[in-house]
Amino acid sequence: MSRTRRTPPPQPPQRSNAEQEAYGAAERLRAQAEAALAAMPIRAPEAADELEAYADRIERTARDLSVALRELANQRRETRDEG
Repeated sequence: MSRTRRTPPPQPPQRSNAEQEAYGAAERLRAQAEAALAAMPIRAPEAADELEAYADRIERTARDLSVALRELANQRRETRDEG
């Protein structure tokens, strides 16, 4: 009986710090948008403060994501220019 050697599946490339930051910010933004969407149908007057809080969090996280994406773009340009 012949033994065949199985090769392990290829590992996905490890994410750089810039990629990890961008993915993390995108996930936070997605989660915050979903939470805000869930809160929108609540029409109680006290829900207005909660909506304002969601707006603030989404604004900060969107800014974080844009910074992370710019860093990632710069990193990729540097890699391209080195090659």
